[in-house]
Amino acid sequence: MAKLSTPFSIKGLELKNRIVMAPMCQYSVEAKDGIPNDWHFVHYVSRAVGGTGLIIVEMTDVEPDGRITDYDLGLWTDEQIPAFKRIVDEVHKYGTKIGIQIAHAGRKAQDAIQPIGASNIPITTDRRKGDPHPPRALTTAEVKEMVNKFKDAAERAVKAGFDTIELHGAHGYLLHQFHSPAINNRDDEYGKDLSRFGVEVIRAVRSVMPDDMPLLFRISAVEYMDGGYGLEHSINIAKKYRDAGVDMFHISSGGEAPAGKVKPANHPGYQIPFARAYKEALNVPVIAVGILEDPALAEATIANGDAELVAIGRGMLVNPFWALHAIQQLSGQIEPPEQYVRGFKK
Repeated sequence: MAKLSTPFSIKGLELKNRIVMAPMCQYSVEAKDGIPNDWHFVHYVSRAVGGTGLIIVEMTDVEPDGRITDYDLGLWTDEQIPAFKRIVDEVHKYGTKIGIQIAHAGRKAQDAIQPIGASNIPITTDRRKGDPHPPRALTTAEVKEMVNKFKDAAERAVKAGFDTIELHGAHGYLLHQFHSPAINNRDDEYGKDLSRFGVEVIRAVRSVMPDDMPLLFRISAVEYMDGGYGLEHSINIAKKYRDAGVDMFHISSGGEAPAGKVKPANHPGYQIPFARAYKEALNVPVIAVGILEDPALAEATIANGDAELVAIGRGMLVNPFWALHAIQQLSGQIEPPEQYVRGFKK
């Protein structure tokens, strides 16, 4: 049997295989109200039909100005819960588990009139829209309020029935901004201890999660901007996050600013070494991500012990049935929905 098709469990979360649908923003909210619509329903449910073990819903923000754009999802009000629950309930019908990525864009909030951040250091450029307005540094009191906003969003995610929660501390968003020495120039307690904001968010979120629900954390293992942090720094931060309550890390890299002298690689599996480094240093399960859509490479990542799970992003945008096709290619043994059996050659 292919390793990719074997079950995996962590705390009370039991997955039928090792395949994760990576969170990918759809920028498709119609009324700018943060509520998922029929596009999101079809998008996520179709990947459950397609055999994915775990779906992680795209970056979902804790306040309106915490979105990358006004067309992103949110969980800042109870009115948003029912539409998420509709997706969760339907995904569960196909034996797939579903989590949600909770976040705040910070200085990368393109549509905010006045973005906020760990500091007032602006991001230099954005590929799609040009530079956002310069950010305003959160006051110490506002940072503490932000912790509660993450907590409230997590509580709504639990009410919606999600199986797990992922905090987005990668790609230059707010949690990342606080633990980055090149972005966080604060002189208060959240500048003296770069892990403090993340630790407080983790503890607050854990306080409203069931004990058997795992908490995931997506982190950029390295930064690529000149003067950015390296692997040693991020692992030291992650150890504090683990001790605060993170059960599993989702290992990505970069996203904080345009690359400087150090450029990110662009070959399949280029982030796998980061995942293995985290697994070995922290002794916790990890999710590998980054151009892993070749089934043989995804299989090798699990079989070699580099990661417990593999997250597929663009490959699953192209093919909602990536999981079924990958397992069929590797083992020839799949169980598609009964309605589609005749479409899969034995």
